[in-house]
Amino acid sequence: MTFFKTLGLGLLASALAIGAASAQEKTVKIATEGAYAPWNFTGAGGKLEGFEIDLANDLCARMKVKCEIVAQDWDGIIPALQAKKYDAIMAGMNITDKRLETINFSIAYAATPHGFGVMKDSPLAKLAGTGTTVNLDKDPEGAKKAIEAWKPLLKGKTVGVQTATVNAQFVETYLKDTVTIREYKTTEQHDLDLSAGRLDAIFAGQGALKATQEKPEFKDMVIAGTGMRGGLLGRGVAVGMRKDDTELKKSFDEAIQAAIKDGTIQKLSMKWFKIDATPQA
Repeated sequence: MTFFKTLGLGLLASALAIGAASAQEKTVKIATEGAYAPWNFTGAGGKLEGFEIDLANDLCARMKVKCEIVAQDWDGIIPALQAKKYDAIMAGMNITDKRLETINFSIAYAATPHGFGVMKDSPLAKLAGTGTTVNLDKDPEGAKKAIEAWKPLLKGKTVGVQTATVNAQFVETYLKDTVTIREYKTTEQHDLDLSAGRLDAIFAGQGALKATQEKPEFKDMVIAGTGMRGGLLGRGVAVGMRKDDTELKKSFDEAIQAAIKDGTIQKLSMKWFKIDATPQA
């Protein structure tokens, strides 16, 4: 009798151990663009690197799941999520009302202003408001005045943006009658055209612009004009997920809250952006 009792307890313990191991080995597949430094980029040997790669691994550890991070072109990143090619997106994607019609988001894990990158010998280096920031939601009149103040210098200029982004939407909404808009598949492409003199300015997140400045060939690029937040630029960068993945959202939300609270996001953003990109309360 003792033998069977011992055997039964042993089998139960083994089953529990296997169950725990299976839970520990659950994999969350996360897509990133791999071409939006310093948020995410493809480094030496094709290895994915950047703020979101480090953060994804940290969040997965908190969630007690295995991270599998894959590269996906930006213009197909939401359709591929909907097609269940992966579970989540971490690709510098801002929460917007338009995107919320299709997918869901975690709470924001980072937020930086958006602005212009120009060469320092350009007249656009003197764009009004450089060094200040305004929120389109909290101060719409202030934002309107700031945008109007840019227009005399921007008139007739060519501005590069990444296609299908909030940056493209912003320039199209507020400046289409003032500038020529040129869209690019990646930010790397519009950066190169700026340095080659084929663009007068680029409009992007300031975190990405600061990373571009770190490259030797962009030492003469400056960030100009009032920094913009909120409105159609979104409510911060977050994890994108399918609407029915409510448990996954809960897990990401809890992990992000913990990473904000213990300073991990501040530490990672200082490492990659040289500024604190922790979302504002």
